[in-house]
Amino acid sequence: MLEKKWMALVLTLALALAACEGNLAPGGGDGGGGGDEGTSPTFTLSLNLTSLTIVPEDSGQTTLTLTPRNGFTGTVSLSLLGAPDGVTLSPTSVSVMGSNRVNQTLNLSVGAAVASSTYTLTLQATAGSLTKTVSLTLSVTPPAGTTWTLRDSGTSIGFNNVAYGNGLFVAVGLGGALLTSPNGTNWTGQFSGTSDALFGVAYGNGLFVAVGGYGAIVTSSDGRIWIPRASRKTYHLWGVTYGNGLFVAVGDSGTILTSSDGVNWTAQTSGTSSSLFDIAYSNGLFVAVGNGASLTSSDGVHWTVQPTMNNLQGLTYGNGLFVAVGGGGTILTSSNGVNWTAQTSGTYYSLQGVAYGNNRFVVVGPVGTIITSP
Repeated sequence: MLEKKWMALVLTLALALAACEGNLAPGGGDGGGGGDEGTSPTFTLSLNLTSLTIVPEDSGQTTLTLTPRNGFTGTVSLSLLGAPDGVTLSPTSVSVMGSNRVNQTLNLSVGAAVASSTYTLTLQATAGSLTKTVSLTLSVTPPAGTTWTLRDSGTSIGFNNVAYGNGLFVAVGLGGALLTSPNGTNWTGQFSGTSDALFGVAYGNGLFVAVGGYGAIVTSSDGRIWIPRASRKTYHLWGVTYGNGLFVAVGDSGTILTSSDGVNWTAQTSGTSSSLFDIAYSNGLFVAVGNGASLTSSDGVHWTVQPTMNNLQGLTYGNGLFVAVGGGGTILTSSNGVNWTAQTSGTYYSLQGVAYGNNRFVVVGPVGTIITSP
């Protein structure tokens, strides 16, 4: 009798184990249906950058990491879903030859006609019946210098010029007025050390230099504490820049002064009697602009007069462009300092100064006018 009970118990356990094994049999997996991804060849996707900001006629990069699983090899086709016309992806395929993960740089190119907006894209990777996706956000923004926005300076004092350096915008104006801002949007008043109007400001070699009425020159290493300097001139200095190891200041009657340290200044011959209001330097070239005058120089000492009809008050260089501003809301751009193209500023005020930094142009003018691009 006891033997029969043991045999019945063993049989019951055997049936229970068989039922459990059936429940544990492979199937389903993460993807559900359509095969066993737990043992079948497959792959995973990831991007090191899932958000890109690109201007039209430019491109951006992100790195795709494709990790093979369970012996997957072959060619994986790549495509962008949700991309507007004019956005292209390259390359459009990647090869997996072994068991190691594959890192592939992807280039997204944005055409000139692509509208400024934020696009939610899907990068799709396909190999046979396998399809994997990963999300990618594309922000298309207008190039700096082509669209402008009025900002609140917090004051109605007229500003004449603005410079960027050491992570700071510095704007200067009438009565020695001086503002600083880390982003071109929020501004803080500073004491300039002079009551003379300041017309120009520049940054170079770790130093801000501002110039103004009756030969005024003040300098600062941080944009907040300013020291008056002697120019030995009594007429107005309108603009200043730094390049090629020199600060170069311009002023009335074609005045050009140069200094290696912002403290000691030497007069140079400009070749014009027109008042010069601002000056900029980039790519081995100084460009000065003024009252119907435009000058260029490779060394800050020897100058060539260029033809112009515009009364230009401010000048800077950034994003591959010289940008000049002046009367009637004038904004001009040039890639070489000689040939200029008019832009729309959105104002008729006489614009006095312009600077570039942190991927942004900032223009200042009377009654607290501040315009930015983008």
